Amino acid sequence: MNKVPVSLNNKTILVTGSPGFIGAYLVVRLLKELSGGTVISFDSMNDYYEVSLKQWRLSRIEQAAALSPVKHVFIQGNLADKALLFDVFETYRPSVVVNLAAQAGVRYSIDHPDAYIESNIIGFYNILEACRHYPVGHLVYASSSSVYGGNKKVPFSVEDMVDHPVSLYAATKKSDELLAHSYAKLYNIPSTGLRFFTVYGPAGRPDMFYYSATKRLVAGGTIQIFNYGNCKRDFTYIDDIVEGILRVMQGAPEKVPGEDGLPLPPYAVYNIGGGQPENLLDFVSILQEELVRAAILPPSYDFEAHRQLVSMQPGDVPVTYADSEALSRDYGFTPRITIREGLRKFAEWYKTYYNV
Repeated sequence: MNKVPVSLNNKTILVTGSPGFIGAYLVVRLLKELSGGTVISFDSMNDYYEVSLKQWRLSRIEQAAALSPVKHVFIQGNLADKALLFDVFETYRPSVVVNLAAQAGVRYSIDHPDAYIESNIIGFYNILEACRHYPVGHLVYASSSSVYGGNKKVPFSVEDMVDHPVSLYAATKKSDELLAHSYAKLYNIPSTGLRFFTVYGPAGRPDMFYYSATKRLVAGGTIQIFNYGNCKRDFTYIDDIVEGILRVMQGAPEKVPGEDGLPLPPYAVYNIGGGQPENLLDFVSILQEELVRAAILPPSYDFEAHRQLVSMQPGDVPVTYADSEALSRDYGFTPRITIREGLRKFAEWYKTYYNV
């Protein structure tokens, strides 16, 4: 599908899920690179993980805003609050919306399903309704590699069938794609979904394996390696994710009339992943080496005594592997930061943040 250029300078951009992990990095980048306009951060600041980390990210956003010609506004609220969300759209009239707010995590969805329906279904529906009544130039939203479920064919392509999710989290993300498609068709809303593949980096989500494993090792605990280490993940460093989002924001699917008189849906979905899946045991070995290099753990640390190989967890899949050819073709970008580069930056940040 052809892309229509979207200028970000001197525009109002709404980023939900900031100061979440990806949202915070995206907003800081916008504040540093744009020459004018307004960026709105919207987040509930819930306690799914330590709120202090979200507050730290927000402080980084505020530092960037103090040096930027771009105005920054932070609004604390829940996407499920339709009246509040409509008030934000009425007041600020964003021309570009990036919806990164969501309840994340596969395992958490097993015990806390209500949180996923509220945020990922009702919240995203409210975003679509707001974009319907206050038209935007481009809606970009977070999907997930989890939608591929237990697909055997690798690498995963956006052309693959994704009708068999193995977790509620995955089901909500696939539902978001379907909702976005229907609103694109009915109301001509240009929308692009991004299937993220295992995003990691400094100030990331503490429930992610690399982060939680580091905390356990530092505390002298044991880390569990699922499926006895027979897992492969397409890890994607945060800077690569943000670069991909920025490029996609600036190219909206073209509005084209269909034979039925209704618009062909200006709708697209892309993978953002490194395209080089890493064996989980190799990933753990590199993480250990970088923790030692950063002096977070001593060279004599007995890693074998603190590792436990366990079976696969419900909702998990043995491999994720992105085919990002479409992203490269349409936006000229392929993630390229290596695992060692990324984990080194994470270890250095961790040492400073936790004063290890």
